[in-house]
Amino acid sequence: MKISTACPDDVTKLLAFREEAAAWLTRLGTDQWQRPYPADRLLATIQAGSVFMVMDGDVTAATVTLSADVEDGLWTEQELSEPSIFVTKLTVARTHAAQNLGGRLLDWAGDRAYRDGAQWLRLDAWTTNEALQEYYLRQGFEHVRTVRAGGAVNGGPRVSGWLAQRRAVPTEHGFEELAT
Repeated sequence: MKISTACPDDVTKLLAFREEAAAWLTRLGTDQWQRPYPADRLLATIQAGSVFMVMDGDVTAATVTLSADVEDGLWTEQELSEPSIFVTKLTVARTHAAQNLGGRLLDWAGDRAYRDGAQWLRLDAWTTNEALQEYYLRQGFEHVRTVRAGGAVNGGPRVSGWLAQRRAVPTEHGFEELAT
């Protein structure tokens, strides 16, 4: 499998990918990702070179966004002073589920963060999705705190405020990296 940066032409594909994930999450009984994500925000992160796609041949198997930027109100000034990369929108296609693709992608993100000089790989997860939180704990993340104050980028109250981190370290992830 290969990892590459997304391009503006991928917006429609990535929005559909997210809708597929939202439908699956609904079947699991969580309200995660039920509000549509703004296409203009996705395009801006693609144009910034922050969105990555995992391709299995011609099939999009997963996607993740990595950024040094973070939503306001989540991390403290002290935490923000520490070199960090933030993981968002990690999504694995249902066709590629149960293959540890998400775990490998987190390893790739940690490796990339390490190569970029970051100390931490950090994330904010859906506050009410305990299964997702447990998944991140199994992937070596430590819960920092849960933030409920504030608003969501796509409207309404903050829903993704379960904060976790793990050290950025070099790893063997097995992906062919085409991303720069």
